[in-house]
Amino acid sequence: MLVHPESIVHGLVEYADGGLLAQLGCPDMRTPIAHALAWPARMETPVDRLDLALLGTLSFFAPDPERFPALGLARNAFISGGTAPAVLNAANEVAVAAFLGGRIGFLDIASAVSEALGEGARAAGASAAPASIDAVIDADAHGRRLAHAAVSRLAQ
Repeated sequence: MLVHPESIVHGLVEYADGGLLAQLGCPDMRTPIAHALAWPARMETPVDRLDLALLGTLSFFAPDPERFPALGLARNAFISGGTAPAVLNAANEVAVAAFLGGRIGFLDIASAVSEALGEGARAAGASAAPASIDAVIDADAHGRRLAHAAVSRLAQ
C-alpha cells in the first residue's frame, strides 16, 4: 500500500517477474466513470490529457498508520474476511455522511468505523463467511446500525 500525492497513478498490476504495469491519468473522476459506462469499450471524455513532461516526477511513500488509521481498518477487515468488509463499507458510508452533514469531525470517521468493526460486529458473526447475499445485506444493515450508534456517541 502506498500514498501517491499527485493522484496520477490509479492502479498497478504486479507480474510474477516483479514487473509493474501502471494505469496513469489526470486526477479526474470523469475518466473512471466513463470507463465504467462504456465497458468494455472506451469513450472520449473532456478530461485534460496527461502531460508527463509537465508533471516531471511522481512520488510514493508508505502510509503513516497514525495519520491514515482507516487503512489499517480496511486491511484488518480484509484479513478477517467474511462479512467484515461489508460492515466496514457500511460503517464508512454512515460515518462519511455524518461528517459531510457536520455531525462529527473528519478524524471521527475512523473512530466510528473502528467501533462498528469492534466487538459488536464480531459478536454478530462478521468474520464468518456469508452463506448468501442476504447475509451480506444483513451485515451491511448491522454495520450501519453500529455506525449510527457510534456517530451518536461521537456527536455528543
